[in-house]
Amino acid sequence: MQKSRKTCISAYNGSLINQIIIMINTDKPVSRFASLMNRLKFNTPSPRLRQASPLMRWRRRGASSYLEEIKYSRDIRPDDLLCIDRQKTSLRLNTEQFINNYPANNVLLWGPRGTGKSSLVKAIFSEYRERGLYLVEVTRDNLIDLNDICDELNQYAGKFIIYCDDLSFDVNDPSYKTLKVLLDGSVSDIPDNILIYATSNRRHLIPEFRSENLEAEIIDGEIHQSEAVEEKLSLSERFGIWLSFHPFNQEQYLQIAFHWLARTGVKVGDREQVRQAALQWALEKGTRSGRSAAQFARNWAGMTLLADNG
Repeated sequence: MQKSRKTCISAYNGSLINQIIIMINTDKPVSRFASLMNRLKFNTPSPRLRQASPLMRWRRRGASSYLEEIKYSRDIRPDDLLCIDRQKTSLRLNTEQFINNYPANNVLLWGPRGTGKSSLVKAIFSEYRERGLYLVEVTRDNLIDLNDICDELNQYAGKFIIYCDDLSFDVNDPSYKTLKVLLDGSVSDIPDNILIYATSNRRHLIPEFRSENLEAEIIDGEIHQSEAVEEKLSLSERFGIWLSFHPFNQEQYLQIAFHWLARTGVKVGDREQVRQAALQWALEKGTRSGRSAAQFARNWAGMTLLADNG
């Protein structure tokens, strides 16, 4: 039986030196060394950003977490978002307060898919970007790092929106508990230069079941919800502003579709033909959402240009 030999490998990581001592079998030294270097690569964090970028995301790779610049994104203008004027006005006003160092609230945007929740957050960011607003995308799984993210952002000058898209939790999800405590409950508070804007298809962010409502009690004429329901309300109520979004009716859907067609620059000839095609598109997609309208416009514009220039 061949004896093993110890090999010491030192990896430099910023100001840290990690000494890793492994046993490499003399019969397979190359494969063992390659495996070690592969693990080392994914556990070495990227260098800290020298300065904040207007658009960033929080990344986790192996045991490392860090801010990463997002270099490419589609620009959305507030004027492109139709039929949500009430929500647009409310989010714009809250952001204006935030930019001017006045009190402002964390915001939960909730409603069916494709109704403009995510697009509105991106559009407001585009509007205020030149005035020093930063947007940091954080996925649900990375919300457990929320305290570290706030500590990191607090080292930079500027106003930061932590953007959490399409949130949905289980009650025992550690990310749920982290967000709940940080919003209102921890002895530490979110820094004054940070707000959280979150979107969700669920009003209370976690599944609700009929059986939980049946557990409610009536005491002295008042309804007292069950503990399960109270727990589910406890997170969403910690957002200062709720913005509800609703499905578009047929005329609103068509208005949005024609708007995006105009933005492509393609001339609309027979409007009735386009109208019927847009309605058929919505029927096949099973939704009259703003997203579906924009997708129809891109498809129609592409087919028209291909036919004209093919």
